[in-house]
Formats: sequence, structure tokens, C-alpha cells
Amino acid sequence: MSSEFLKFVSRRSTVYSHKGMVASTQPLANSVGLKILNMGGNCVDAAIAVSAALCVSEPASTGIGGDCFALYFKLDDKQKNKAAGSGKVLGLNGCGRAAKAVTPQDVWNEHNDGHPMSRIPYTSAFSVTVPGAIAGWYDAFETWGSGNVSFADILQPAVTLAEEGFPVSELSAKAWRNSIAKLKKQNPDAKVNPFILEGERGPNEGEFVKNLPVAECLKLISREGKKAFYEGPVAEAILETTSKRNHKLAKEDFKNHTSTIVEPIKLDFQDHKVWEIPPNGHGLVALLALGLIQELHNEGKINLRELKHNSPEYLHVLIEACKLGFHDSDEYVTDPTFKELPVTALLHPHYLKTRAKHFDKSKIIDGETMTHGVPDPKYKSDTVYFSVTDSNGEACSFINSVYEGFGSGILVEKYGFCLHNRGSNFNLTPGLSNCLEGGKRPYHTIIPGMITNKDDSLYAAFGNMGGFAQPVCHVQHVLNMVVFGMTPQQSLDSPRFVLNSDNDNPKDRGRGADGPVRTPVTIVQIEEGVGEETIQQLKHLGHTVEVLKGYARQTVGRGQIIRKESCGEQLVFAGGSDMRGDGAAVPFV
Repeated sequence: MSSEFLKFVSRRSTVYSHKGMVASTQPLANSVGLKILNMGGNCVDAAIAVSAALCVSEPASTGIGGDCFALYFKLDDKQKNKAAGSGKVLGLNGCGRAAKAVTPQDVWNEHNDGHPMSRIPYTSAFSVTVPGAIAGWYDAFETWGSGNVSFADILQPAVTLAEEGFPVSELSAKAWRNSIAKLKKQNPDAKVNPFILEGERGPNEGEFVKNLPVAECLKLISREGKKAFYEGPVAEAILETTSKRNHKLAKEDFKNHTSTIVEPIKLDFQDHKVWEIPPNGHGLVALLALGLIQELHNEGKINLRELKHNSPEYLHVLIEACKLGFHDSDEYVTDPTFKELPVTALLHPHYLKTRAKHFDKSKIIDGETMTHGVPDPKYKSDTVYFSVTDSNGEACSFINSVYEGFGSGILVEKYGFCLHNRGSNFNLTPGLSNCLEGGKRPYHTIIPGMITNKDDSLYAAFGNMGGFAQPVCHVQHVLNMVVFGMTPQQSLDSPRFVLNSDNDNPKDRGRGADGPVRTPVTIVQIEEGVGEETIQQLKHLGHTVEVLKGYARQTVGRGQIIRKESCGEQLVFAGGSDMRGDGAAVPFV
């Protein structure tokens, strides 16, 4: 058998620690997180350091030209160091906004001779919004950090990796190499591109690389904080890059950028509380799907305790619930400063009952006719992923991303990083919720997750990379642990599915984002481990199924989970790391 195949059928053991833990896709980043914990930093400090290290060591997935989101489980001061301490879940939206002056017509003029089109191309300069990650890091540090380490302390390990170099891990190297053609095409005039090695290629596994320009950029941010990025030379370099491509980003767009401390949204599910970042993130999809599944259980249409894990019946329920969630997200997930969003009404049992009526055990939902629901107004209420826990018993669920491989692929040459392409998840249909508008945040796919117990103590910090795969995988991890009693590693090792639109279908509803229900047919992409009989039964129900094998299993993303165990008065964490990535869950001692 090939080494690639063996990598994906291997199994890892759940890791335990009585102090704290770091779980990410890169061992080097894990080491950085442990270093900050050892210096007295808390889980938030360590998470920022891990994020910075990942921006250097896994640049195809993340970078300082991207966005971030975070959930922080903060204990009440009197509850720290207690195994069953109660606390509160806090949230941070570190997503950037579109240029204030941009309109859909600008995109049409640039790419379609002025004629309307539904989406922004993924490699268009117009897919670039203001990168929010650096502000997100700095604001999380100032708001939630321990005060025991400085911002420069937190970024120094990433600076060292970039300046002194590091060996590239296996799967990161493969993703890097897969993007070389894109990087060349997007930057034909670049004199120095740190991501393209001698011989016009990407790195091989274990090859030693450096990124001196990004090291200088991180040093600048270390000294001057977020202002260096949004009002200083870094912003000027970004604007110089985008202006050459006819973008409308301006100095004011950077100077006016802010992170937002948000109140997370939650769903009570099977004696637990599942927490997500509110829109413009699409964690709402996961909560809607879980709510629909719970409603079907409450109505006796299914029995969660009797359904066999990854059976055709079980998978059919999850697939249909997630599809319904995506139909609603295409209507309601947008920047809440541009439109009032009925989140509470959408998650109310009354609304979930109406949506549950669309579920049929014997067949799939008709994608040609299905659309979003309309909640009753009387219930109105005024994306690398990693997890870190600390010896206080607190946890930070953090995600940082540039979206597709190296994002837009547009290089800010002076500082050695690529700009993300999150703006591609706007639509260009005027009048719809998520249509491109100046100063607006786009529909966003990166979502950190958190689960607490009924008594508001921590259950787990978890997440899963992978664009539109993320809420679908959140649903599966919640059910794996809460209903089926899996350990974190068992949940991550378990074969899973994701949903995608049919790229061969020319129909585009022009609504929401470029997600799984963009086209009438939704593709179910499922890992081979579920078995041929299950796949055939899903097809019999009407699902269009694609089986993922070998490296293609990267499609289901890479997850990390740290769960607090019930061990009397002793604080114990159990951690798992996805075998589809290069990383691990590492205990702090």
C-alpha cells in the first residue's frame, strides 16, 4: 500500500493532559503555543501565537492577509483551576470589509464587459476585502490576554520561523505545490516570490524554507501593533498591489477597520449548549441543522439513540438537515450592520418545526423548488483551525484563513504574504442580503465551535477547516461526541461527509454565497470508509454521491478537538487532531 493511503487509514490515540493542550495542523505551531503557555500566557495568548506560526508554516491555508474568528470560554475568577468551573463563552469577529467605494458594476466592468454576472471570480482583485486577522489578533490580546506576555513575545516565535527557516511538513508541502501555477499566473511581474522556490516550484516534504519579507512584516507589527498594518507601510504596500489591479480599496478602508466583540449564538442540544459565531459567519448553518435533527427526534420521526452511526438512514437525516440550513443561510447570513437578522426566530422550536416538515425519510429535498423559510416575526430578537486550553481550565477556539489555496494568490511582494479572497462569497444580485456593497462584510465560512454543559462548564473547544464543509463537520462532531460517546480522536478519525454545489451545472440561483445549494443539485462528498452498501442506499434515496479516497479526503477538512473530561476534582483535557493533517494534539506539562 502507498504511504499516502496508509496515512489516511492510520489511527491516533486521544491525548490527555491535566494542565493544558494545543491542537493544530502543524507540530511547529503546537510547539509555539506550548512556549507561550510556559511563559505564563493563557489560552488566548497561545492561540494568537499558534495562528502567527501557522501563517508562516502553512501559508497555503492561512496568512496575515486573511481573516480570523475566535470563541473564548472564560471562567468566572472564582472558578479558575476547578474541574467543573462555570463560565461564559465570548466571541470575536476578525473579518474585514469590502472597499467603501466598490459596487457590483465595478466587478462586471472588470470581468464581463459591464454585463451582470452572479459571482466574483476567486482570483479577482475584487475578491480581496480588508484583511482582518492582524486586528483580530491584537484585539483578542488586549481584550482577553493574560497580561503576562507582551504582543511582541507572542509573535516572536513566528518571526523566528520565518527568519531562520523551517522544514515544510508533508501535506502542507503538497498543498503549497498545488498552488504554484496559480501563484505564477497571479504575479507574473514579481521579482521576488518567497513561495516559489528555485526551479519555479513549491517545496518538497521536509525541505527547509524561509520567508524573510514576512519576518520583517511581523517584526513591524510586533513593535507598533495593529496600527502598522492598517495605517502604516503594510497598508500602503497592500494598496499599491490592489490599485494596480483596478480595485477600489483606499486608505480609509484600512484606517477605519475594526474587529467586533460579538455575543455568540447557541442552541440547546441534548443536554448541552453548542456555540457559534453569529452572522456574517455561517455557524448558523450548524445550529439550524442540529435544531432540525433535534426537532425530528422530539417529534418521533427519528430516534437519535437508535440510529446507527454512519448508516444510510443516519446520513440521510444529517445531509437533509444541513441542506435546509444552507438554504436559510443563503437568505439570512450577511453583515448584520446592513440588515437586521432574525437569528433567534430562526433557531426557535416553532420555526424548526416548520422546516422539519420538509424532511422525507424516503427521498431527498427537491433542489429545484426548495428555498429558505420565513420565521414568525413574533419570535424576533432585538476558517486554519486550532484549539488551545490552559491550566486555568479556559479554552480558546480559533480559526484563521486566506480561503482558497493562498487566497486570491495576489502577492504583497514587499512583505511576503498573499491576500485572501473572501469577497468571492458575496453575490452580485442587487437587492439580496449578501450582495456586494461598499463597507460590507461578506458571508464567511470560517467558524470556531464551542460546547458547554447545562451548568455552563466547558465541554469542548472544537472546529474543522474546509470552507463550506465546516458547519457540516461541526454537526457530525457534535453528534459523534454527545450522542455516540466518541472521544475527540475517534470523532476526527471517523469517516465523514461534506456538501458541495454541482460545478458542472450552469444554473446558479445567484443567492447567498458560493455554497452547496448554489445549484439545484447538491453533491454529497463522502469518505470511502462508510462502505459501498451505504453509498448505494444514499444514491437510491436520490443523493448524488462522490466518494473521496486518498488525498482527496482533504475535502472534508481537518479538525481539532479538545474536550474537558469529568474526573472528579482533577482538571483533565482530552485532545484529538485530524489524521488528514500534519499536526497533533500536544499536552502542556
